[in-house]
Amino acid sequence: MQNLVVYIVAFPVIGVLINGIFGGLLQKKLGEKVVGIIGSATIGLSFLFAVIIFVNMLGQPADARRHVVEVYRWIAAGSLSASVSYLVDQLSIVMLLVVTGVGFLIHVYSIGYMHGDRGVFRFFTYLNLFVFAMLNLVLADNYLLMFLGWEGVGLCSYLLIGFWYDRKFEGVSISWTGDAGMKAFIVNRIGDFAFLIGMFLVFANFGTFNFDTVFGTAAGHFATGDATVTWIAILFFIGATGKSAQIPLYIWLPDAMAGPTPVSALIHAATMVTAGVYMIARSSVLYALAPAAMTTVAVVGALTAFYAATMALVQNDIKKVLAYSTISQLGYMFLALGVGAFGAGIFHLMTHAFFKALLFLGAGAIIHALHENQDLRDMGGLKSMMPGTYKTYLMACLAISGIPPFAGFFSKDEILSKAFKSSFILWLIGAITAFLTAFYIFRLFVLAFEGKPRFDVHHLHVHDAPKTMLIPLWALGILSVIGGWIGIPAALGGGDTFDKFLDPVFDSAQAKLPSMFFMNTSTEYILMIISVLLAVGGVYLVYVAYLKKPELSAKLKKGAGDLYDVLLNKYYIDEIYQAVIVKPITYVSERYLWHGFDEIMIDGSVNGTGKTARFIGRTLRRIQTGFVQNYALAFVIGIIIMVGYLILSIGAFVK
Repeated sequence: MQNLVVYIVAFPVIGVLINGIFGGLLQKKLGEKVVGIIGSATIGLSFLFAVIIFVNMLGQPADARRHVVEVYRWIAAGSLSASVSYLVDQLSIVMLLVVTGVGFLIHVYSIGYMHGDRGVFRFFTYLNLFVFAMLNLVLADNYLLMFLGWEGVGLCSYLLIGFWYDRKFEGVSISWTGDAGMKAFIVNRIGDFAFLIGMFLVFANFGTFNFDTVFGTAAGHFATGDATVTWIAILFFIGATGKSAQIPLYIWLPDAMAGPTPVSALIHAATMVTAGVYMIARSSVLYALAPAAMTTVAVVGALTAFYAATMALVQNDIKKVLAYSTISQLGYMFLALGVGAFGAGIFHLMTHAFFKALLFLGAGAIIHALHENQDLRDMGGLKSMMPGTYKTYLMACLAISGIPPFAGFFSKDEILSKAFKSSFILWLIGAITAFLTAFYIFRLFVLAFEGKPRFDVHHLHVHDAPKTMLIPLWALGILSVIGGWIGIPAALGGGDTFDKFLDPVFDSAQAKLPSMFFMNTSTEYILMIISVLLAVGGVYLVYVAYLKKPELSAKLKKGAGDLYDVLLNKYYIDEIYQAVIVKPITYVSERYLWHGFDEIMIDGSVNGTGKTARFIGRTLRRIQTGFVQNYALAFVIGIIIMVGYLILSIGAFVK
């Protein structure tokens, strides 16, 4: 049964081959819908097989749910040995269901969203390739195969973000969507370089990239706080800051909104940005042995959650709000991982995939209806015009705000409660961020759906999305409501089912950590009440400032003064990076490396060789006059020289 995992990975490849080779012809002869159906069906089959494996896993004892499926021996060179092997356990099956399930809904949605685009076959080819890379990342049983998937999603993100490469994009350092893809690719390379160095340290100290050997050796032979393990963990985390958009490498993600909206949903909800979270969770044993690294993860995660939420408060582009929201929610996940709540981090990863995919896809439906207008200031009054989108969007907003009984409440509450046990400061930052989250997401909701239309209703005939787009919205809406119920805590009458399901994966790591998560029920209730009150307070403030007393929002904006401009301009970080890093590197590269080293030294030496050869050729060519008497004279002179040389040589010999 576990061998079905090979088919799960193979189906997207089939989609890539069919649409990549014959997609243009199929789109021309049979229509773009056929291309979309093929691309969606391959991911749907992967999801179906993942469900079969999951159901089969539930029927097995907890200690028998882990399987490794070796496909073939990949590398065997000296002491280096690596296989294309897939690890099927509780953690990878959760990721598998999220990637293929949410990915399938996004594919179906894309059939309607990309209608009329001349590159539909190319789009679905890239989507299928992206899912294939992500599946290799989450199923790998060794760091080398994980890194292959890691780089694969980076490449595909470049292709998808820059899909509309010939379109203009309003960015600080970029002007075309293709440049946004390049920015994402380059920034991710910084983190990937650190990840690669971490892998080198793993091989140097453990002699293998295999998870079982690395984690077993680390747990048995390395003491807590060991410098080697700490450096490996920190380097891996730097890699995660790039892929999962944490401080300071988050800058690529807001500009990645230049891509089609389904790309934003796929990359920023269920797949690429969660890769760093998954990698750290998978490496939980190493992090449990590196307290300094875990503290770094927790602090950076908490600061990123708060920092990104503040920028989301004032953005006017609907997708930019969601982009900073994604960065903030990823910060929550890293906060959980940093305090040792690995299960809570993965739980929030799953619920976030549901409501954030819905938020992006709902935003896509709005943008589609408003003829590609993404400015919240030009929306309003869509509640009656787009009832289906309105209802599903409300579900997602309630879920991300942490309002019970929606999915986000349970996962966010678990993170906050365990952060409180670890550090009051970290909990406080997370709690304040919860308030900001409710405010910015309902600000978006109110500006888009409530009030009067701020666009020309006579020229824009706004209507709800087609069924191919609405059905995925409703499916994700239902998951946004009930998706967190499998993690209801014992304090609310649940059984912490999700955490218990993942316990076997994290048992080795938890054994190395102090028992910090025991909390009396009354404290847990108090924390829940505070969390809910903060969320409700954020929603109520939006209601007052943007609906009941609209003039209050103008007063808040005016009262914020320069702070508002700082937040609107994203703390000017892009400009700072441009001035401090990009321009100096460009200047040195252009003046010294290009014009100096490359043109003068490299090109000069090559061109100089050619010029020398041409000079010698021109000089020797003068001898070739074509007159026989000149040649005879040259022979005579040559003979005289040779005879003279012989005479001198003989004389010297006689002496």
